[in-house]
Amino acid sequence: MRFFLSVIGMVLIIEGLPYFAFPEKLKSYFQKIHTVPDSTLRIFGLLAMVVGLLLVYLGRT
Repeated sequence: MRFFLSVIGMVLIIEGLPYFAFPEKLKSYFQKIHTVPDSTLRIFGLLAMVVGLLLVYLGRT
């Protein structure tokens, strides 16, 4: 359970860093993301999940 909480904490740190460091750029990025097709966003999401799963697998072995 401690490992899981540590991983969640690290994810929150990584996710929160751009909001803290570049808030003005994130606002313009979120305005531009409305023009990206849903299929492209799904592909990027799937790729991110696969890479994340691979990294977890490599980190646990």
